[in-house]
Amino acid sequence: MNAPRQRLALRLIVTGSLLVLGIVIGLIFQNVWLGVLLAAIVWLGWFLGYESRRGHNAGVNDEDHGIEL
Repeated sequence: MNAPRQRLALRLIVTGSLLVLGIVIGLIFQNVWLGVLLAAIVWLGWFLGYESRRGHNAGVNDEDHGIEL
């Protein structure tokens, strides 16, 4: 039961951090929505990589499964 809580905590920390970073970048560019969009794109890449690594599929290029991150 402790491992799922750690994974959830890591996801929430990374999600919150990227959101705050995106807002700060958006404020620098004077467009908060742009910063949030950039943060969402970076988060999606991180999330796909994190889940792929967790499922032991990192770097797998198998024709049966397709190309995976």
